[in-house]
Amino acid sequence: MLEVHQFPCLSDNYGFLLHDPESGETAAIDTPDGAEYLKQADAKGWKITHIWNTHWHPDHAGGNGAIKDATGCEIVAPKEVERISPIDNLIAHGDKVKLGEWEAEVVDVSGHTNGHIALHIPKARMAFVGDSVFALGCGRMFEGEPQQFWDSLDRVRQWPQDTTLYCAHEYTQSNAKFALHADPDNVELQLYSDEIDAKRERGEPTVPMQLGRELKTNPFLRADANDLRKRWGGSNPAETFAALRTAKDNF
Repeated sequence: MLEVHQFPCLSDNYGFLLHDPESGETAAIDTPDGAEYLKQADAKGWKITHIWNTHWHPDHAGGNGAIKDATGCEIVAPKEVERISPIDNLIAHGDKVKLGEWEAEVVDVSGHTNGHIALHIPKARMAFVGDSVFALGCGRMFEGEPQQFWDSLDRVRQWPQDTTLYCAHEYTQSNAKFALHADPDNVELQLYSDEIDAKRERGEPTVPMQLGRELKTNPFLRADANDLRKRWGGSNPAETFAALRTAKDNF
């Protein structure tokens, strides 16, 4: 089975090393801090053979050069990453990439940036979603449009509900506060928020999360729900999503 090593880096990022024991290959999922990734890989006894970037922001691709120089690994990324790093293997929606015999599907989740992708590994029931989806939230809409971002989230919603989502930041407590403001009658959300507070009190991460639970509690994934559309307006889910995103930006 694939092994995921998760560790904190920078101020609120999570780093991920994805390791296939059969082949010995290891992918660095995004590279917020190249030195920390190399340190973590060395501690595990793993050599980084690939970098898989989700988007171009420096806290996701800024460590590419340091890791490439140290390991000679292959940089696998969407075209937008060329803004800050060379790419060895250019990927886009519909492509597939492999780590050993494990296959990841490249999925367009643009909206936070226009070239943002996720890496979905169906047989492992996991996905690395960068800044497209957070626990109880989603990324800011820096480059995209509401319909584009909603379509991206809808693609994520189609994955099996037992899919484990690895997102890139520990934003969950603040996301929960907005989610409760956006959807105050959601009992499942209230329970989830209490669990999040308890985890953070113990110093535990709230990432990864399960898609099935997010579908019940994350307001950005529920923008098509009648109760949210009544509360936030919009003649279609994209308009409701836009209203929620604007409200979160100003919350």
